[in-house]
Amino acid sequence: MLRRGEGLDARGAVRRIVVAVVAATAVTIVATGCQPEPGQTPKPSSTTSLEAPTPGPSVSPVETELPDAGLALPSSCEEIYSAEMLAELQAANPPLNDPGVTMLSSENAELLEIIHGGAPTIRCSWGEPSEFGLATNVTVIDQAQSAALAEALPAAGFGCEPLGDGTICRIEQRGITLDDEEYTRGETHYLGDGAVVTTAWINFSPDGYTEDVVSTLWG
Repeated sequence: MLRRGEGLDARGAVRRIVVAVVAATAVTIVATGCQPEPGQTPKPSSTTSLEAPTPGPSVSPVETELPDAGLALPSSCEEIYSAEMLAELQAANPPLNDPGVTMLSSENAELLEIIHGGAPTIRCSWGEPSEFGLATNVTVIDQAQSAALAEALPAAGFGCEPLGDGTICRIEQRGITLDDEEYTRGETHYLGDGAVVTTAWINFSPDGYTEDVVSTLWG
């Protein structure tokens, strides 16, 4: 979740999220000019209590590329979006890169090992510390890492399908808090030539967000 320090909301109040219904469903989205293949749908679990993890430090943009990188890593977050998507994000949930937002772009162990393991990466977040926003990392990877993630994500319950020359994987959860407030959270990741785009979101998932990043970076 988006929070300042270890707080779960802007007031710093720590609370546990009780998931009444956890549906880790693979959301199938039809990309323009592309019919998706069926993804794997995780089995629904029983009522579960989830403890939000403590986020790690934010990763600053790194301009260095790997020698065999298939993607030139942008030097600023504005460069990963089309002009239309950037304007939509600026209007819907500013600011860009609030220093108080420490939300990770994934909770998947394999992805976090790559993102925080020294690979060139750029981090972008939208929104203030709250329970409404998202965080994205664009991280340079090699072919071996891409192949490993292509196996790890479906095994972790993500529904994956082709998108362009790569693969997009999604997972989503719905539930209610102890204050009877509904929430929706999830992750959307794209494995492309030379890089992975990882996004975690809570109550804020702009339509076509990852597809726009993919189109902007890979054309």
